Amino acid sequence: MKKIVHRSQTRGTANYGWLQARYSFSFANYSDPERVQFGALRVLNDDIVAPSMGFGRHPHNNMEIVSIPLKGALKHKDNMDHIEVIRPGEIQVMSAGSGIEHSEVNVSTKETMNLLQVWVLPEVRDVAPRYDQKTFDEGEKDNKFLTVVSPKDKNDGNALWIHQQAYFNLGNFNSGKEIAYSFNDTSNGAYLFVIEGDISVDHELLTKRDAIGIWDTETVSLKANTDSKLLLIEVPMN
Repeated sequence: MKKIVHRSQTRGTANYGWLQARYSFSFANYSDPERVQFGALRVLNDDIVAPSMGFGRHPHNNMEIVSIPLKGALKHKDNMDHIEVIRPGEIQVMSAGSGIEHSEVNVSTKETMNLLQVWVLPEVRDVAPRYDQKTFDEGEKDNKFLTVVSPKDKNDGNALWIHQQAYFNLGNFNSGKEIAYSFNDTSNGAYLFVIEGDISVDHELLTKRDAIGIWDTETVSLKANTDSKLLLIEVPMN
């Protein structure tokens, strides 16, 4: 087993007034040659957006983009005529493919909103752009990982899909719970991000917003030391 630990306080930071961001990997003005990506996982941004503010219309291409709201609600508009609002419990996916333009704005006039924005490099380029979102039952995440995003060719209809052999998993674990995650492909790696709580993984203690990347193994075993919310992203490593 190989591993790399990314502590919360070592992430890149940015404060634009309307946006407070924490970058797990090099992004915008944050550049670290040792933290460009983890396999096909290119971006994991932890964004806090001020009331009524957001990202103006901007383009993307050839990237699989997954948004995970943690607090508040975000209004999405794109050039494919989608106008949607995503809230905690929902996941949004976009295949930017040959090109897409969109905007995202905090719908609240009083409260900040917090979301994780995740970018994964695609396995095929210049596909037709697409948008989708889905609500997931919180009860399905109790003391187990629920797959919320999977590869297109392995999707069973219960999760959203993207153009990459990647799996996004969310779980809510009670204090003391132990669990082992088995890889869908043993050549993949897993990037485990602690949304809330305190866990132990391979003799490493991880707290809120810490992360660990693990590869060259068939399983990842962990223990929740407190009630914890986790995101585990399984991605190809080459």
